[in-house]
Amino acid sequence: MKSKILNQAGEKTWALIFETDDEVAEGLVEFAKENRLGGAHFTAIGGFRDVTLGYFDWQQKKYLPIPVGDQVEVLSLIGDVALQQGKPKVHAHVVVGLSDGSTRGGHLLKAYVRPTLEVILTESPQHMRREFDDSAGLALIKI
Repeated sequence: MKSKILNQAGEKTWALIFETDDEVAEGLVEFAKENRLGGAHFTAIGGFRDVTLGYFDWQQKKYLPIPVGDQVEVLSLIGDVALQQGKPKVHAHVVVGLSDGSTRGGHLLKAYVRPTLEVILTESPQHMRREFDDSAGLALIKI
């Protein structure tokens, strides 16, 4: 992944360009750590060769994997970065398009890029924090 600062006045904004075979979820977390991001939001478009989406099962309190092993278009990838136990945590949802025009969507668990993924990430002026919520079984943003 390559990055470039697009704006430094006020909120910093970066372009992150993921290349073929880069893994997105881990790459976003590493970028957040390296740049000490405690709050940010991002959007992206591009393509994946392999992606695992997740559907949160309320009864089981866990993400059920939805593997998509085909080449897909990333129609929309949106998410945020917040601190969880002092470390950046990425939360992202994605909608991908298949070759027949159908779509799949869910929580981003893992994704491998092909040929590119273009991410625009903007740092928030205030840090956000996630805390574990027992009733939800998830770490949720606390304001």
